[in-house]
Parts: sequence; structure tokens; C-alpha cells
Amino acid sequence: MTAGWDESGDLAKVYERILAGEVVDDVAGVVRTPILTSWQRCRSLGLVPDQLILTCERDLDLDGRLLTAATPVLDRLEAVLDGPPVSVILTDAQARVLSRRAGDAELNRHLDATNIVQGFGFPESSAGTNALGTALAERRPVYVLGREHFADCMQQLACAAAPIRDPLSGRVEGVLDLTSFRRHSDPVMLPLAQQAADEIEQRLLEQSSKRERELLAEFLRTRRAAGEPVGPYGEPLPGPAPGADPTASVRPVLPLDPIDQAVLRARAQELIAAPHRVATEVTLSGGRTAVLFCREVCASGEAGIVVEAAIAAGPRFRVPAPSGPETSRAGTPAAEVTTPSRGSAAAAAAATGPAELTGGHRIGMHRAGRRQAGRHEAEAEIRGTARPPEAGPSAPASGQAPHTQAGLLLLGEPGVGRLALLARKRLELLYDASAGIGRTLDVTRTAEELVETVVPRFADFVAVDLPGSVLSGEEPVDIGEGLRRVALGAIHGGSHLYDVGEKVDWLPTSPQARCLETAGPVLEPDLSRAVDWIAVDPERTRKVLESGIHSLITVPLRARGVILGVVSFYRAERFAAFEDDDLWLAGELAGRAAVCIDNARRFTREHTMALAVQRSLLPRGVPAQDAVEVAHRYLPAQAGVGGDWFDVIPLSGSRVALVVGDVVGHGVHAATTMGRLRTAVHNFSALDLPSEELLTHLDDLVGRLDADSGGNGGIIGATCLYAVYDPVSRRCTFARAGHPPPALVLPDGTVDFVDVPAGPPLGLGGLPFEPCETEVPEGSRIVLYTDGLIESRGQDLDTRLGLLRRALAATRPPADSPEETCGAVLDALLPARPDDDVALLVARTRALDAERTKHWDVSADPAEVPRLRTAVTDQLEKWDLVDQVPTTELIVSELVTNAIRYGRPPIRLRLIRDHTLICEVTDGSSTSPRLRRARTTDEGGRGLFLMAQLAERWGTRYTADGKVIWTQQPLPPDGPGGSGRSEGPV
Repeated sequence: MTAGWDESGDLAKVYERILAGEVVDDVAGVVRTPILTSWQRCRSLGLVPDQLILTCERDLDLDGRLLTAATPVLDRLEAVLDGPPVSVILTDAQARVLSRRAGDAELNRHLDATNIVQGFGFPESSAGTNALGTALAERRPVYVLGREHFADCMQQLACAAAPIRDPLSGRVEGVLDLTSFRRHSDPVMLPLAQQAADEIEQRLLEQSSKRERELLAEFLRTRRAAGEPVGPYGEPLPGPAPGADPTASVRPVLPLDPIDQAVLRARAQELIAAPHRVATEVTLSGGRTAVLFCREVCASGEAGIVVEAAIAAGPRFRVPAPSGPETSRAGTPAAEVTTPSRGSAAAAAAATGPAELTGGHRIGMHRAGRRQAGRHEAEAEIRGTARPPEAGPSAPASGQAPHTQAGLLLLGEPGVGRLALLARKRLELLYDASAGIGRTLDVTRTAEELVETVVPRFADFVAVDLPGSVLSGEEPVDIGEGLRRVALGAIHGGSHLYDVGEKVDWLPTSPQARCLETAGPVLEPDLSRAVDWIAVDPERTRKVLESGIHSLITVPLRARGVILGVVSFYRAERFAAFEDDDLWLAGELAGRAAVCIDNARRFTREHTMALAVQRSLLPRGVPAQDAVEVAHRYLPAQAGVGGDWFDVIPLSGSRVALVVGDVVGHGVHAATTMGRLRTAVHNFSALDLPSEELLTHLDDLVGRLDADSGGNGGIIGATCLYAVYDPVSRRCTFARAGHPPPALVLPDGTVDFVDVPAGPPLGLGGLPFEPCETEVPEGSRIVLYTDGLIESRGQDLDTRLGLLRRALAATRPPADSPEETCGAVLDALLPARPDDDVALLVARTRALDAERTKHWDVSADPAEVPRLRTAVTDQLEKWDLVDQVPTTELIVSELVTNAIRYGRPPIRLRLIRDHTLICEVTDGSSTSPRLRRARTTDEGGRGLFLMAQLAERWGTRYTADGKVIWTQQPLPPDGPGGSGRSEGPV
């Protein structure tokens, strides 16, 4: 094949698109469907084309039945191969190389470099698209050519592989592969590989027990004697050659996809184990129907059961062919043969009778005379073009419905089949229980998963009873007291068992109480005779028995030496009574569920503790202030509590600090770290530090905490945004440390993100934080949030910020309150259970009008003090604050006198009537007054002490050109000078 589909430039483009994560559709003419499907599987597993992660297993079964059966076939294949170099590779069912034969020096060097040597595994999950692994994944012959390989190092090769099945069980035992360089590729490699696989399968059949071979030979002899031999896909065959092995032409694997084969084989096992031999219809994919027949066979005194399948496909029957670009939905290429519409599938099958399927291609590369003819046929099969059936000897026999096809499905013995069927079902149930129980860390949901897994496969009704202490995450104290029905699984209603949520009281002699006391399972095969169980609630148990329930197994839920509850398995008329063998399975199911319930209980306890710690550290209310109207939300993550926090901190001069922070991680450590940082922010805010300076101190603190922890339990990452809003000047100053920028919604609805310089996260040190000051009109909304609001796995950051912008723009200022804004934002951006915790703070700004503030410029003359006292008295009388006059006069006199005596011009006095009365004196000196206790002999030094006693609070804050000394006095609770607005608790 000198020019193939793998040399198409479009194929390389599709390959790159899949690697980039794009969704690729409608490329059937460019990439063969099996290859495209395999590429998509590899991409979903995160495989990288230039990095093969292969494992080497030296402990191989080199003396096993597969290699024993394959060795003569491999010897003959190696001896007859001629022409271009081809390597013969045999792997086991895990795609591990067992043997590699033939090939020239150049090919073998390349295969050695690619690690296609004994011991290395090439499953598709780790090696990407390759003939060995993909044949196992697809469970059918596969041809992979050149650039169709997923890994770069294999794209110089052409590989044809066919799975090897055990003819009796249908299980894939290994893969036979032919590999050459791309330039030496030949489509005949695929049928040759299939031929070799068929021969190995025949030798595996010969290794089966003598009894199985005798039963199969007797069945085939009987069929041939009746004149019913058939070939592949229902075509008749001539009788076997004289002296030929009567089993040589048998290939009991039907041409179905793996799912349909598994369904048919499971049903066949049930028929072999069943006491009655009846025909059964089974619905398959693609609208097809299979009818299974059971035939008894006797040979040498041994009895067996043969199950045959007749498949009907409706008006158009799809005849499978080898893989190619044009494939069916199930991945099997097909050519369609028009047939009459069918009636009953059973009727069609009965008209023809079942028939066995026989071998495959017989094409050898060593026969030059047949090679060219076989080449065209094989290439057509690889590309998916099937030839229509020809008339003559290959035409369907008379009486054979053209739309019906039959074949041998399974051979077994009734007694062995029943035991094997029960064992298989039990193993399947345990496997499903391992995968289906414990998918969440929720106690109740885990109990529900147990009953969902067991009903109706093992029991008709299943009840799980747990004490309340387990549900709350605590250790069970008295397991016999306070049990409640947590989960109940039933095939139908009307069982009259205790319902979910009901309290369950078991008498000491009841089966449930006995199993809790002995910590072992209790079997009651006949509940009608279980007096102790009936005595628990005679009226209810009578109704339970009348509903058909007749058998019980009760098992304690025990994990790590602690009994957590009890599970009861009930069977009704649909099932036979429980047996002793069922005790083991019930115990295994309960044991696996108990471990998962205990894990969920421990998680519940830790989650409850972390949540309690976090709630105690988060703000419980918003303090009284008039600068902003505030609404906030905190949503814990699905994984548990985290380290996000928010704060509203009143500052001097009616200002307010808005804070949002985030500590990386979840759990108690993140919550306690958040509490430490929040306390530090409160302390630094009390010093009236500028925003950027506060973050610098917080950064130093985080660095010290990390250093003190010695790398164990330190702060592994934290961010913070700190904003200070002044309602008098209507200006807001922002500074941030590794935090997302704030959003500002103006009164006209315009939304913008404030361009605050992005400082490093807290704890890194070395870089300063830069502030950003902006004017904020009254009625604007300042929106602060943590990264959990805008980060999503499926969308980039710019997209999420755009969603936030649109959500904020959709609100209706000033009609919408901050509470409504919070709700709109969360509804637009968050799923029901977010992956990360989210803190959201929305503050609508207010402004203090000129009537609530008054300021005076003060000259550096002590004579100014009486004038200012008079002016302050007049202003307080205008504000109806006469009771505050004496105290305020004394405070103003002290502050102004100190500013004139010890400070520098310019000096200013300002009064603010907010929810408190604020007095501020500003001067150009950076020297801060120091409160001290005057001695009895001192003539001065008592004024600042008296002022501190008269004022509710006082302090100093520094500005760019000096300092401000301020005091705060309470206002009367009622009247015009009342305390103003306040926010209640959260």
C-alpha cells in the first residue's frame, strides 16, 4: 500500500485538533472510526504523543496455555514469511509482550528502541492507539497504519493485530500482531494475523478437557448427520474432509459487538443453569433480536447443554466486515443486504434452526500466486467495503431465511453451570458494590447506595438502621438504643416494614438485636417460624408476612472494631430462601458499606468541627456605621469549610474599611488561619494605617507565621483586598495583595473593575503594595469577592469576569438593594455546589452632606481657643446637641491648645455628626501626643488624660502632610441627634 489514508494532510489536522482538546465531528472520510474513537479515548486519558509511560513485567507466564498453544503457530508463521521484513508479536490479555519473532535487523532495532520487547505492556490506556492495545480495547481485529498511531515513536510502523479468544468461554486470552515498517505495509497482514489467531484458538480448544471436546464433537457430529452444517454468517459449508478433526471448523464466537456478546453469554449461562430448557428471546443493539436454544448432548456417559443463538435483524440485516473508515454505530463496519420484513424472531429462527459458525480467512503471505488476489480482498476489508454474496454454492440453503443467522454460543454442564453462574453473579455484585458504595462522604447517602446496589440482585428488600450519633458524626454509645431507619430499598411498596425516618426498637431476642450483641450475621430462612422476630411488633410482622416476605439475613455494620448499625436483607416470593452460602456475601456487602459509612461519619465529625470553628471566627454581624449599606454572602465549598472571610470595620472620621481575604485550602487549618489573619487586620485597622501600609504589616506577619511553623502547618497562601471609604470626601482607597480586583457599579449602572495595582500574595515579601484612590459617587456599589466566584474549570478568567460584569450591569441601581445584588451575582455565576468557597461583599455608598459637618481653619495663636469654643457651642446648638456642649468645649480646648503649642501649621478643626459626634484637629506635625499620668507636683499634663476620660474613643492617624487627633462621643439614643442607622446581626 504505497499511498494510504494515513498520508493525508487532513488526517494530521484532525490529530492535532484532538490533541488540542477540540470536539471533532463528521470526519469519517478522513479518519477511520475505530482510530478516531481510539484517539479520543487517549486524549481523555491525558496521554502525550511524545511520552510513552510503559511498564515492564518480568514475571510473565511463559509456560501458560496461551504460549503453549501459540508456539507451533508462531514457528510455522516465522518459517513461511518472506518478502519485506515483518515481526510477529504475541501478547497476553494485558497487552504485555510474551514473544517477538522474525523481522530484520533494522526493524528489530527500531522495535527495541520503542520497547516492543518481552515484558513491556502496550495497553491503549498507557501506549495510546496501537494495534496491540486497540485490538484489546475494541475486542476485534485492528489495522493501524503509520500516522494513525497515537505515539510519535510508533508512526513509522504498520501493525495488524487480532485478539485470541478461548473458544469455549469467549474470553480474550491475548493478541497476535504482525508489524512492519510503514513503507513495507501490506493489507494482507490483517487476514494473516486473523488466520494465525484462529489457529491458536483451535489449539486452545484442543487444550480443553476431554469431556468438553467429546461433548462438542458429539454435538457437531449430530448436526452434520442432520445435514445442517453452516459456515461464516450463515453460508453453508461442504462436509468435513475425511479424517479431519470434527471440531476444526468451529468458531463459536458470534459476529457481534462486545456488549451484545456479553449479554448473550450471560443469558446462555443462566439457561444452562436453569432446570427447564426453553427458547428465550434476547434484544440486542441495532434493533436485532436473538433467540437462544438449549440442546442436551450426551457423550461417553457425560451430559451437557449446548446453547445456540439465531439472530434476526429486521428488514435490513447488517453483515459485519473488518474495520474501516465507514463503520457502524457500534464500531463494526457493515454492508447491508436487503431482506423481506420479518415477523416474529422466534418464528424465523424456528424455520431455519440454529447452526454453528466456522473459521475465517486462509491467506498466506508466503504464497506468491495468491498474494495479489488476497491483497485486494484484504484492502477492501480494511477500508470497510464488503462484497455482496454471490450465487452458487455460497447461496443460502433452501428454507434458510436470508435475514436470520445462527451459531453455537456456549457449551456447559447444568450442575457446574449453576455454581459458576452463582459465583459469577456474586463476584459481579461485590464488584458493583465496591464501585457504587461510598461515592460520597454522606452517611445517609452511603446507606442508600447500599440498598440501591443490592436490590433486587440479592434481596427484595433491604433496610439500614443507624443511631442518631452516627448520623451526627459521633461514636455510637449504646448501639441498641435510638436506632432509626435511614434507608429502605424495595422492589415494590406495601411491605409494611419500618419506613425511612421511623424509630426502630428491637427486642433483645430479635435477629437484629442478636446480631448486634454477637457482632455476627444471623440467618432466619423462614420468618413465619421466627417467633422472636414476630414478637417485636406482631401486628406489623403479620402484614409483612402477608406481603410475601419469607426470609431474612441481618448483619451488623462493623468497621474498625466499632458497630455502627445493622442492615437487614429480606427475600420475598420472587427469590428462594436465604442459604448458608448467602451469609458470606451479606457479610461482605455489609462490611464494605460499614467502612464507607465510618469514613462518612468521621468526615461529618471533622466537617462539623471545622464549620463550628469557622462560624466562630467569621463576623456575626455588621457594626453600626453610616458610611455604607452592606450585604454579604459566604458559601462553603463542596469539599468543606475554607479560609475565605470578609469584614466591615468602622474607622475614625466616619470612614469604613471593607475587607475580603482568602486563605488557600480547606478544613480546620484554613479556618483557624483565616481567624488569625482577620484578627490581625482588626488590630492594624485600629492604628488607622493607610491601606498599603496595613497590607505591608500583614505581609510581614504572614511571613513570620510561616517561619515560626518550621514548614509544618504554616500559611501556605493567602490574599487580601483592603478598601477604605470616606463618606465626607466620597473617595475610596484600595490596595490588594494577590487578590482579584474590586468591581465598581456607578449609579447609572456602569460597571468597571478598579485598576488597583496587583501586589504579591501575603507572605512573599520584598515588593511594596501600591494604593489606588478613586472618587465614588453617592449610591455607587463597591463589590468585593474572592476567587471562588470567578474561577471555573470550564471557563477562563476573562470569561468569568465578563459574566460578573453582565450580572452587575443587569441590576437596577438604585432600586436594587445590596441584598438583591448579592443574590443576582450568585445566581448568575455559581453552581448549586461550588468547588471553592466564596465570600461576596456588596457596599452601597452614602455621603455625609454639608449640614452634618463643620470645619474651621485655626491660626497658631492661643487667642483662637475661646473663639473656637464659642463657634463649636453654636454649631452643637444647631444640631440640637446641647448636652454635649461642656464635654466638647473641653475636648476642643485641649486639642487645639496642644496643636498650637506643639504642632505646626496648617491647623484645622472639624466636627462630624454621624452616629457619634466626632471632633478632629489636624496639624502639620507628625509628632503624636502621648498619654501619661501627671504627678501631684506637675502644673500641667492632665488635659489629654481628662480628654481620654471624657471621650468614648480617641486616637491619632497620620496623613501625607501631618496627623489628625480625633475623639468620638456617643449621641443621645433618641431625637434629632440620635445614633442614626445601624445594621443588625447576620
